[in-house]
Amino acid sequence: MKPLEGLRILAIEQFGAGPYGTTFLSDLGAEVIKIENAGSGGDPARYTGPRLLGAADSEYFQSWNAGKHSITLDLKSPAGREALEALVAESDAVVNNLRGDLPEALGIDYASLQSLNPAIVCLHISAYGRDNERKAWPGYDYLMQAEAGLMSITGEPNSPPCRFGPSIVDYMTGMVGMVGLLSCLMRARQTGKGCDVDTCLFDVALHQLGYTATWFLNNGDVTERMPRSSHFSVAPVQTFPTADGWVFVMCMTEKFWTNLTAVLQRNDLSRDPRFASPEARRLNREALSAELDQEFRKATTEEWLKRLSGKLPVGPVYSLPEALENPFVERTGMIRTVAHPANPELKLLSNPLKVDGTRPSSPVCASLGADNATFLKTREYAAVER
Repeated sequence: MKPLEGLRILAIEQFGAGPYGTTFLSDLGAEVIKIENAGSGGDPARYTGPRLLGAADSEYFQSWNAGKHSITLDLKSPAGREALEALVAESDAVVNNLRGDLPEALGIDYASLQSLNPAIVCLHISAYGRDNERKAWPGYDYLMQAEAGLMSITGEPNSPPCRFGPSIVDYMTGMVGMVGLLSCLMRARQTGKGCDVDTCLFDVALHQLGYTATWFLNNGDVTERMPRSSHFSVAPVQTFPTADGWVFVMCMTEKFWTNLTAVLQRNDLSRDPRFASPEARRLNREALSAELDQEFRKATTEEWLKRLSGKLPVGPVYSLPEALENPFVERTGMIRTVAHPANPELKLLSNPLKVDGTRPSSPVCASLGADNATFLKTREYAAVER
Protein backbone atom coordinates (compact mmCIF):
# COMPACT_ATOMS: atom_id res chain seq x y z
CA MET A 1 0.00 0.00 0.00
CA LYS A 2 1.31 3.42 -0.94
CA PRO A 3 1.19 5.94 1.93
CA LEU A 4 -1.37 8.28 0.31
CA GLU A 5 -3.79 5.66 -0.99
CA GLY A 6 -7.38 6.70 -0.31
CA LEU A 7 -6.61 10.40 -0.74
CA ARG A 8 -8.44 12.18 -3.58
CA ILE A 9 -6.99 15.44 -4.90
CA LEU A 10 -8.67 17.70 -7.46
CA ALA A 11 -5.99 19.60 -9.37
CA ILE A 12 -6.85 22.71 -11.37
CA GLU A 13 -3.35 23.31 -12.65
CA GLN A 14 -1.10 23.92 -15.60
CA PHE A 15 2.59 24.12 -16.44
CA GLY A 16 4.96 23.95 -13.49
CA ALA A 17 4.58 24.39 -9.76
CA GLY A 18 1.18 22.78 -9.21
CA PRO A 19 1.73 19.82 -11.55
CA TYR A 20 5.21 19.12 -10.17
CA GLY A 21 3.90 18.98 -6.62
CA THR A 22 0.81 16.88 -7.30
CA THR A 23 2.87 14.37 -9.27
CA PHE A 24 4.57 13.47 -5.98
CA LEU A 25 1.16 12.88 -4.42
CA SER A 26 0.17 10.66 -7.33
CA ASP A 27 3.37 8.61 -7.09
CA LEU A 28 2.70 8.15 -3.38
CA GLY A 29 -0.74 6.73 -4.01
CA ALA A 30 -3.14 9.69 -4.05
CA GLU A 31 -5.84 9.75 -6.70
CA VAL A 32 -5.07 13.00 -8.51
CA ILE A 33 -7.82 14.16 -10.85
CA LYS A 34 -6.51 16.82 -13.20
CA ILE A 35 -9.32 19.20 -14.18
CA GLU A 36 -8.73 20.75 -17.61
CA ASN A 37 -10.71 23.07 -19.83
CA ALA A 38 -11.47 21.30 -23.08
CA GLY A 39 -12.43 24.60 -24.72
CA SER A 40 -8.87 25.89 -24.37
CA GLY A 41 -7.25 22.55 -25.15
CA GLY A 42 -6.42 21.69 -21.56
CA ASP A 43 -3.05 22.27 -19.92
CA PRO A 44 -0.86 24.26 -22.37
CA ALA A 45 2.01 21.97 -21.39
CA ARG A 46 0.34 19.29 -23.52
CA TYR A 47 1.41 21.25 -26.60
CA THR A 48 4.88 22.34 -25.49
CA GLY A 49 7.51 20.97 -27.85
CA PRO A 50 9.78 20.06 -29.31
CA ARG A 51 8.88 16.43 -28.49
CA LEU A 52 5.16 15.80 -28.93
CA LEU A 53 3.36 12.52 -28.19
CA GLY A 54 0.48 12.51 -30.63
CA ALA A 55 -2.46 14.86 -30.18
CA ALA A 56 -2.65 16.98 -27.01
CA ASP A 57 0.34 15.40 -25.30
CA SER A 58 4.09 15.88 -25.08
CA GLU A 59 7.16 14.64 -23.27
CA TYR A 60 7.28 18.01 -21.51
CA PHE A 61 3.72 17.48 -20.21
CA GLN A 62 4.36 13.92 -19.04
CA SER A 63 7.44 14.97 -17.07
CA TRP A 64 5.14 17.10 -14.84
CA ASN A 65 1.96 15.00 -14.82
CA ALA A 66 2.62 11.26 -14.81
CA GLY A 67 0.08 9.20 -12.91
CA LYS A 68 -2.84 11.62 -13.01
CA HIS A 69 -6.37 11.23 -14.29
CA SER A 70 -7.79 13.84 -16.65
CA ILE A 71 -11.31 15.23 -16.84
CA THR A 72 -12.57 18.26 -18.73
CA LEU A 73 -14.85 20.83 -17.14
CA ASP A 74 -15.90 24.39 -17.91
CA LEU A 75 -15.87 25.75 -14.37
CA LYS A 76 -17.72 28.88 -15.46
CA SER A 77 -20.74 26.98 -16.78
CA PRO A 78 -23.63 25.79 -14.55
CA ALA A 79 -23.10 22.18 -15.60
CA GLY A 80 -19.37 22.41 -14.95
CA ARG A 81 -19.94 23.94 -11.55
CA GLU A 82 -22.43 21.22 -10.65
CA ALA A 83 -19.96 18.52 -11.65
CA LEU A 84 -17.16 20.18 -9.66
CA GLU A 85 -19.29 20.43 -6.54
CA ALA A 86 -20.14 16.74 -6.74
CA LEU A 87 -16.44 15.93 -6.89
CA VAL A 88 -15.56 18.28 -4.03
CA ALA A 89 -18.06 16.51 -1.79
CA GLU A 90 -16.09 13.27 -2.28
CA SER A 91 -12.54 14.67 -2.26
CA ASP A 92 -9.94 15.63 0.32
CA ALA A 93 -8.34 18.64 -1.35
CA VAL A 94 -8.53 21.08 -4.22
CA VAL A 95 -5.21 22.31 -5.59
CA ASN A 96 -4.84 25.19 -8.03
CA ASN A 97 -1.95 27.22 -9.40
CA LEU A 98 -4.02 29.94 -11.00
CA ARG A 99 -3.60 33.69 -10.94
CA GLY A 100 -4.15 34.98 -7.40
CA ASP A 101 -7.50 36.63 -8.10
CA LEU A 102 -9.09 33.59 -9.77
CA PRO A 103 -9.74 31.11 -6.91
CA GLU A 104 -12.29 33.42 -5.30
CA ALA A 105 -13.80 34.36 -8.67
CA LEU A 106 -14.15 30.69 -9.64
CA GLY A 107 -15.39 29.66 -6.20
CA ILE A 108 -12.61 27.18 -5.48
CA ASP A 109 -11.51 28.63 -2.14
CA TYR A 110 -12.51 27.29 1.26
CA ALA A 111 -15.19 29.92 1.82
CA SER A 112 -16.92 28.78 -1.37
CA LEU A 113 -16.53 25.03 -0.84
CA GLN A 114 -16.83 24.43 2.91
CA SER A 115 -20.61 24.00 2.76
CA LEU A 116 -20.09 21.08 0.37
CA ASN A 117 -17.30 19.49 2.41
CA PRO A 118 -16.23 21.10 5.72
CA ALA A 119 -12.99 19.09 5.73
CA ILE A 120 -11.85 20.16 2.26
CA VAL A 121 -8.36 21.70 2.08
CA CYS A 122 -7.78 24.26 -0.65
CA LEU A 123 -4.18 24.81 -1.72
CA HIS A 124 -3.52 27.97 -3.74
CA ILE A 125 -0.22 28.32 -5.60
CA SER A 126 -0.07 31.70 -7.32
CA ALA A 127 2.59 34.01 -8.69
CA TYR A 128 2.47 36.70 -5.99
CA GLY A 129 -0.19 35.62 -3.47
CA ARG A 130 -3.90 36.32 -3.07
CA ASP A 131 -3.83 39.09 -0.47
CA ASN A 132 -1.90 41.97 -2.02
CA GLU A 133 -1.94 44.44 -4.89
CA ARG A 134 -0.32 41.92 -7.27
CA LYS A 135 -2.89 39.17 -6.87
CA ALA A 136 -4.16 39.59 -10.45
CA TRP A 137 -0.66 39.55 -11.94
CA PRO A 138 0.43 36.50 -13.95
CA GLY A 139 3.95 35.33 -13.30
CA TYR A 140 6.47 32.62 -14.04
CA ASP A 141 9.59 31.11 -12.51
CA TYR A 142 12.23 33.18 -14.29
CA LEU A 143 10.57 36.46 -13.33
CA MET A 144 10.84 35.42 -9.70
CA GLN A 145 14.51 34.52 -9.98
CA ALA A 146 15.06 37.98 -11.43
CA GLU A 147 13.13 40.08 -8.89
CA ALA A 148 14.03 38.04 -5.81
CA GLY A 149 17.72 38.69 -6.40
CA LEU A 150 18.67 35.12 -7.22
CA MET A 151 20.02 36.05 -10.65
CA SER A 152 22.28 38.67 -9.07
CA ILE A 153 24.20 35.98 -7.17
CA THR A 154 24.20 33.29 -9.90
CA GLY A 155 26.85 32.95 -12.58
CA GLU A 156 30.32 34.35 -13.06
CA PRO A 157 31.37 37.81 -11.83
CA ASN A 158 31.08 40.58 -14.44
CA SER A 159 28.73 38.49 -16.56
CA PRO A 160 25.09 39.28 -17.35
CA PRO A 161 22.51 38.23 -14.72
CA CYS A 162 22.03 34.48 -14.91
CA ARG A 163 19.16 32.18 -13.98
CA PHE A 164 19.31 28.60 -12.76
CA GLY A 165 18.94 26.16 -15.66
CA PRO A 166 15.57 24.38 -15.10
CA SER A 167 12.55 25.99 -13.43
CA ILE A 168 13.84 25.53 -9.90
CA VAL A 169 11.40 28.04 -8.33
CA ASP A 170 8.48 26.07 -9.82
CA TYR A 171 9.86 22.86 -8.34
CA MET A 172 10.50 24.42 -4.94
CA THR A 173 7.10 26.13 -4.82
CA GLY A 174 5.36 22.89 -5.75
CA MET A 175 7.06 21.07 -2.88
CA VAL A 176 6.44 23.90 -0.39
CA GLY A 177 2.79 23.74 -1.41
CA MET A 178 2.66 19.99 -0.82
CA VAL A 179 4.14 20.37 2.67
CA GLY A 180 1.41 22.90 3.48
CA LEU A 181 -1.30 20.77 1.91
CA LEU A 182 -0.38 17.55 3.68
CA SER A 183 0.02 19.36 7.01
CA CYS A 184 -3.46 20.85 6.72
CA LEU A 185 -4.90 17.51 5.60
CA MET A 186 -3.56 15.94 8.78
CA ARG A 187 -5.33 18.61 10.81
CA ALA A 188 -8.52 18.19 8.78
CA ARG A 189 -8.46 14.45 9.48
CA GLN A 190 -8.20 15.19 13.21
CA THR A 191 -10.70 18.05 13.45
CA GLY A 192 -13.02 17.64 10.46
CA LYS A 193 -12.29 21.23 9.47
CA GLY A 194 -10.44 22.18 6.31
CA CYS A 195 -8.92 25.52 5.33
CA ASP A 196 -7.13 27.55 2.71
CA VAL A 197 -3.35 27.19 2.50
CA ASP A 198 -1.31 29.50 0.28
CA THR A 199 2.14 29.80 -1.18
CA CYS A 200 3.45 31.70 -4.17
CA LEU A 201 6.39 31.71 -6.54
CA PHE A 202 7.70 35.06 -5.35
CA ASP A 203 7.76 34.18 -1.65
CA VAL A 204 9.50 30.87 -2.30
CA ALA A 205 12.05 32.50 -4.61
CA LEU A 206 12.86 35.13 -1.99
CA HIS A 207 13.14 32.42 0.67
CA GLN A 208 15.88 30.73 -1.39
CA LEU A 209 18.19 33.64 -0.65
CA GLY A 210 18.61 31.94 2.73
CA TYR A 211 21.69 32.99 4.69
CA THR A 212 22.64 35.64 2.10
CA ALA A 213 19.44 37.46 3.06
CA THR A 214 20.24 37.07 6.76
CA TRP A 215 23.68 38.56 6.23
CA PHE A 216 22.24 41.60 4.45
CA LEU A 217 19.29 42.14 6.78
CA ASN A 218 21.49 42.12 9.87
CA ASN A 219 24.80 43.48 8.66
CA GLY A 220 24.24 45.11 5.28
CA ASP A 221 26.50 42.54 3.63
CA VAL A 222 25.90 42.30 -0.13
CA THR A 223 26.70 38.83 -1.47
CA GLU A 224 28.18 38.92 -4.95
CA ARG A 225 28.65 36.32 -7.65
CA MET A 226 31.68 34.14 -7.09
CA PRO A 227 34.06 32.78 -9.73
CA ARG A 228 33.90 29.10 -10.62
CA SER A 229 30.64 28.48 -8.70
CA SER A 230 32.45 29.02 -5.41
CA HIS A 231 30.74 28.92 -2.03
CA PHE A 232 30.07 32.41 -0.73
CA SER A 233 32.01 31.97 2.52
CA VAL A 234 33.97 28.69 2.55
CA ALA A 235 37.08 27.80 0.53
CA PRO A 236 38.08 25.73 -1.30
CA VAL A 237 34.56 24.90 -2.42
CA GLN A 238 34.43 25.31 -6.20
CA THR A 239 35.24 23.79 -9.58
CA PHE A 240 38.80 22.93 -10.57
CA PRO A 241 40.14 22.16 -14.06
CA THR A 242 41.54 18.67 -14.61
CA ALA A 243 43.59 17.32 -17.51
CA ASP A 244 40.40 16.51 -19.42
CA GLY A 245 37.50 18.31 -17.73
CA TRP A 246 36.38 19.64 -14.37
CA VAL A 247 35.74 18.43 -10.83
CA PHE A 248 33.83 20.09 -7.99
CA VAL A 249 35.63 19.91 -4.65
CA MET A 250 33.94 20.77 -1.34
CA CYS A 251 36.21 21.23 1.66
CA MET A 252 33.42 22.33 3.97
CA THR A 253 35.32 21.23 7.10
CA GLU A 254 38.89 21.37 8.35
CA LYS A 255 39.08 17.58 8.10
CA PHE A 256 38.33 17.65 4.39
CA TRP A 257 40.91 20.40 3.81
CA THR A 258 43.54 18.34 5.61
CA ASN A 259 42.64 15.25 3.59
CA LEU A 260 42.91 17.23 0.35
CA THR A 261 46.38 18.53 1.09
CA ALA A 262 47.47 15.02 2.08
CA VAL A 263 46.25 13.46 -1.17
CA LEU A 264 47.87 16.26 -3.15
CA GLN A 265 51.07 15.79 -1.13
CA ARG A 266 50.98 19.52 -0.48
CA ASN A 267 51.13 19.76 3.30
CA ASP A 268 52.95 23.03 2.78
CA LEU A 269 49.59 24.57 1.91
CA SER A 270 48.29 23.80 5.40
CA ARG A 271 51.32 25.50 6.92
CA ASP A 272 51.07 28.56 4.67
CA PRO A 273 49.71 31.45 6.79
CA ARG A 274 47.47 32.46 3.87
CA PHE A 275 45.63 29.13 4.06
CA ALA A 276 46.09 28.07 7.69
CA SER A 277 42.48 28.69 8.78
CA PRO A 278 39.01 28.78 7.19
CA GLU A 279 38.96 32.59 7.38
CA ALA A 280 42.44 32.86 5.87
CA ARG A 281 41.43 30.61 2.98
CA ARG A 282 38.31 32.68 2.39
CA LEU A 283 40.30 35.92 2.29
CA ASN A 284 42.98 34.42 0.05
CA ARG A 285 40.67 32.41 -2.16
CA GLU A 286 42.26 33.63 -5.42
CA ALA A 287 45.79 32.68 -4.41
CA LEU A 288 44.55 29.30 -3.13
CA SER A 289 42.75 28.60 -6.42
CA ALA A 290 45.93 29.32 -8.36
CA GLU A 291 47.88 26.79 -6.26
CA LEU A 292 45.22 24.10 -6.53
CA ASP A 293 44.63 24.64 -10.25
CA GLN A 294 48.22 23.60 -10.91
CA GLU A 295 47.70 20.38 -8.99
CA PHE A 296 44.36 19.37 -10.48
CA ARG A 297 45.58 19.89 -14.04
CA LYS A 298 48.11 17.08 -13.52
CA ALA A 299 45.51 14.25 -13.74
CA THR A 300 42.21 13.42 -15.41
CA THR A 301 38.80 13.79 -13.82
CA GLU A 302 38.50 10.01 -13.45
CA GLU A 303 41.88 9.78 -11.74
CA TRP A 304 40.97 12.52 -9.27
CA LEU A 305 37.68 10.84 -8.45
CA LYS A 306 39.53 7.61 -7.64
CA ARG A 307 42.07 9.42 -5.46
CA LEU A 308 39.66 11.70 -3.60
CA SER A 309 36.36 9.84 -3.32
CA GLY A 310 35.70 8.74 0.25
CA LYS A 311 38.27 11.18 1.60
CA LEU A 312 36.36 14.38 0.87
CA PRO A 313 33.24 15.41 -1.08
CA VAL A 314 34.15 15.50 -4.79
CA GLY A 315 32.18 15.07 -7.97
CA PRO A 316 32.62 15.31 -11.73
CA VAL A 317 31.15 18.25 -13.65
CA TYR A 318 29.09 16.44 -16.27
CA SER A 319 27.24 17.53 -19.38
CA LEU A 320 23.55 16.66 -19.60
CA PRO A 321 24.20 13.47 -21.63
CA GLU A 322 27.00 12.42 -19.27
CA ALA A 323 24.78 13.01 -16.24
CA LEU A 324 21.93 10.88 -17.57
CA GLU A 325 24.19 8.13 -18.95
CA ASN A 326 26.08 7.88 -15.66
CA PRO A 327 26.14 4.17 -14.65
CA PHE A 328 25.43 5.21 -11.06
CA VAL A 329 22.11 6.71 -12.17
CA GLU A 330 21.13 3.40 -13.77
CA ARG A 331 22.17 1.39 -10.72
CA THR A 332 20.09 3.57 -8.39
CA GLY A 333 16.99 3.36 -10.59
CA MET A 334 16.59 7.08 -11.18
CA ILE A 335 15.36 6.53 -14.75
CA ARG A 336 12.26 4.47 -15.45
CA THR A 337 10.45 3.30 -18.56
CA VAL A 338 6.68 3.67 -18.85
CA ALA A 339 4.29 2.72 -21.62
CA HIS A 340 2.65 5.53 -23.58
CA PRO A 341 0.31 5.06 -26.56
CA ALA A 342 2.70 7.06 -28.74
CA ASN A 343 5.87 5.56 -27.24
CA PRO A 344 5.75 2.22 -25.39
CA GLU A 345 9.32 2.82 -24.15
CA LEU A 346 8.92 6.36 -22.83
CA LYS A 347 11.68 7.18 -20.35
CA LEU A 348 11.05 9.49 -17.39
CA LEU A 349 13.01 10.39 -14.30
CA SER A 350 12.04 8.33 -11.26
CA ASN A 351 10.70 9.75 -8.02
CA PRO A 352 13.62 10.70 -5.73
CA LEU A 353 11.80 9.28 -2.69
CA LYS A 354 11.97 5.69 -1.50
CA VAL A 355 9.34 4.06 0.69
CA ASP A 356 10.56 0.87 2.38
CA GLY A 357 13.46 0.87 -0.07
CA THR A 358 11.30 1.16 -3.20
CA ARG A 359 10.79 4.16 -5.44
CA PRO A 360 7.09 4.95 -5.95
CA SER A 361 6.00 5.08 -9.57
CA SER A 362 2.97 5.87 -11.70
CA PRO A 363 1.81 5.29 -15.28
CA VAL A 364 1.63 8.16 -17.75
CA CYS A 365 -0.99 10.88 -17.36
CA ALA A 366 -4.31 10.15 -19.05
CA SER A 367 -5.17 11.80 -22.34
CA LEU A 368 -7.25 14.97 -22.24
CA GLY A 369 -10.67 14.17 -20.75
CA ALA A 370 -10.07 10.41 -20.80
CA ASP A 371 -11.57 9.93 -17.33
CA ASN A 372 -14.76 11.93 -17.71
CA ALA A 373 -16.98 8.87 -17.70
CA THR A 374 -15.27 7.53 -14.58
CA PHE A 375 -15.45 10.60 -12.39
CA LEU A 376 -18.30 12.73 -13.71
CA LYS A 377 -21.60 11.38 -12.44
CA THR A 378 -23.61 13.12 -15.14
CA ARG A 379 -22.70 11.01 -18.13
CA GLU A 380 -24.42 13.40 -20.49
CA TYR A 381 -22.09 16.14 -19.33
CA ALA A 382 -19.10 13.84 -19.71
CA ALA A 383 -20.04 13.03 -23.29
CA VAL A 384 -20.57 16.68 -24.20
CA GLU A 385 -17.29 17.80 -22.70
CA ARG A 386 -15.30 15.13 -24.49
